[in-house]
Amino acid sequence: MYTTVNPYNQEKISDYQYLEHTEAVNIIKESAKTYSNWKSKSLTERLTFIDKLAKTLDLKKDALAAMATAEMGKPITQAIAELNKCKLLCEFYLQKSELFLADEKITSDGSESYATYEPLGVILGIMPWNFPYWQVFRFAIPTIIAGNTVAVKHASNVAGCAALIEELFTHAGFPEGVYKNVFISGDQVKEIINLPAVKAISLTGSEKAGASAASTAAAQIKKAVLELGGSNGLIVLEDADMEHTVKEAVTARFQNTGQSCIAAKRFFVHEKIYYTFLEKFKAAVEELKIGDPTKEDTYIGPMARVDLAEEIEKQVNKSVEMGAKIVTGGTRNEAFYTPTILTGVTPEMPVFKQEVFGPAVPVVRFSSFEEAVALSNQSEFGLGVSVFTTDIENIKSKLHLFEEGAVFINALVKSDPALPFGGVKRSGYGRELSEHGIKEFVNVKTVYIK
Repeated sequence: MYTTVNPYNQEKISDYQYLEHTEAVNIIKESAKTYSNWKSKSLTERLTFIDKLAKTLDLKKDALAAMATAEMGKPITQAIAELNKCKLLCEFYLQKSELFLADEKITSDGSESYATYEPLGVILGIMPWNFPYWQVFRFAIPTIIAGNTVAVKHASNVAGCAALIEELFTHAGFPEGVYKNVFISGDQVKEIINLPAVKAISLTGSEKAGASAASTAAAQIKKAVLELGGSNGLIVLEDADMEHTVKEAVTARFQNTGQSCIAAKRFFVHEKIYYTFLEKFKAAVEELKIGDPTKEDTYIGPMARVDLAEEIEKQVNKSVEMGAKIVTGGTRNEAFYTPTILTGVTPEMPVFKQEVFGPAVPVVRFSSFEEAVALSNQSEFGLGVSVFTTDIENIKSKLHLFEEGAVFINALVKSDPALPFGGVKRSGYGRELSEHGIKEFVNVKTVYIK
């Protein structure tokens, strides 16, 4: 049994019981049985269910948002925005799936040849708590549209959100087994991956969890898509639009209380504008409203758990012991950690070399673009980088220098339904979203006719 706790007031929300192994196996079997019928439905039929889901999501948005705010402390306006994004994703695939999954004609020495895209079976999703709806939707929606069925092992601390997602699919009329929760512990995941009916996995989470799940899948010759940690750089060149850059920088680091894999976690600012940027950035950060996440004007809520806030505190304090200076913030009260800016940070400090999954950021000076790139690349992660400049063509000619899955110019790194999303190095492999995402869990079948 496990208990969900509201991180804002530390009050108990609900108790949940992990499934016994046989119960989890039965869910996978049910999903596999449903797959036989689901894959035979036309794409048009499957999209009809997605359209109903989007409408149901919109109707139940307030209750869904309230659950995320209660379970992991997401400020309510940001929870609403997350659900709006889920609806947008459904609408995107409603418009584009027919094009994405159409047979691809290929010229060969045959009279006819083409590639067709067929589903694989039951796909297991292992999902995190920080965006409890978006992370699930961006995995499940394209995977289901392609003809697969999905089983989701969600994070334990957002079990209520997990239950509400399954209810959405039920209310939208999906056949039983197309989408199923599997309430299991992390220790039970390996056994589920090993089930013959599970054909592939998609995991968003920590390096440790990703390495464990992927190695288990690999031993069974099963595909895995991994979206793991990130320590994105945000580079501010001397010709950047200061007002726009500061606004984007605040959002890039502090939305969702800094708990995002694609958050900008290391800032690199040209020495000529360093102090100007730091002054304006500090002023903007100190204006952020901290407090009750149910209030619409709150921007910074509690972190999802007390231990997560304690981890940020340790990373910051250790960096200060090593010579870093706190410009603002640096205090903790239970699950709350104040938005924190540090200077004097060097690459060996925790706030630079580790992923800081919360509202703290180092601001580091550089003197040349080449130095900024080297600092940005000095990370085990490779999810994304933001570069702010008015000389866009110059950066476009140097994109190859960045060891990242994405480069955003004059914008924060974000996941967008139309754009492929994923990283390199220890940030994982495979892609979600866009045409690339819907084709991750399909059999690309070659057809050749002589």
